[in-house]
Amino acid sequence: MAGRITLTMIKPHAIEDGNLGNILAKILEAGFRISAMKLLRLSLKQAQEFYKIHDGREFYKPLTEFMSNGPIVAVILEKENAVQDFRKLIGTTDPTTAEEDTIRKLFGLNTKENAVHGSDSDENAKLEADFFFSLLERY
Repeated sequence: MAGRITLTMIKPHAIEDGNLGNILAKILEAGFRISAMKLLRLSLKQAQEFYKIHDGREFYKPLTEFMSNGPIVAVILEKENAVQDFRKLIGTTDPTTAEEDTIRKLFGLNTKENAVHGSDSDENAKLEADFFFSLLERY
């Protein structure tokens, strides 16, 4: 059975470009419920820990540096089939090839600055949600 939660991070450039409200509106319009949300700035060490699954890949260092260079908004989203539905809503990693009207097509700049992170599995959604939020911070 598919899980009910997924985690997204709205990336620094999307916040700096003034797209936070537009991205949250698209998420809510798609039927997701926000059960936790916070604005924070990751340290480089925190970004490296979050993305440790990618350590050793060519994009790891630039990604962790980028994700720690400005504010992000971490959000736990709820919906039936949350991971799968959110992946469809955000589109492919590369905004230039993402489907029309997806979040990454609308607000992404390139494969690194692609507006949002989205969990890729139910298991990772739980791990990622636990990375950012205690049980007391969830509604």
